Amino acid sequence: MTAALVLGAILALFVVAFVARPFLREPAPANDDLGAMSEGQRARLELVEERDRAVAALRELEFDHRTGKVTDADYRTQVGPLRARVAAALKALQPGAESGRERIARN
Repeated sequence: MTAALVLGAILALFVVAFVARPFLREPAPANDDLGAMSEGQRARLELVEERDRAVAALRELEFDHRTGKVTDADYRTQVGPLRARVAAALKALQPGAESGRERIARN
């Protein structure tokens, strides 16, 4: 019976080691260098980040207005330019949009 317990323990350790093996080694990424992006990919990433910032600012303004932190007059003066930034970022991200960064810079 002792031999069976030892054999079972060895088998259990082998199975645990085999299952845990992928989690114990460091994965090697194929390429995680942001410098490897092309100019077009980098420009698109900047546009996506600008869109996300503009949408976040618009959401925050609307939340502040609903909770009473921003007055109606302040909301009306701030919401227009923020909506224009969101619209310009979305238009620049559409396929076939030329010079998206310049369009966002104008707004």
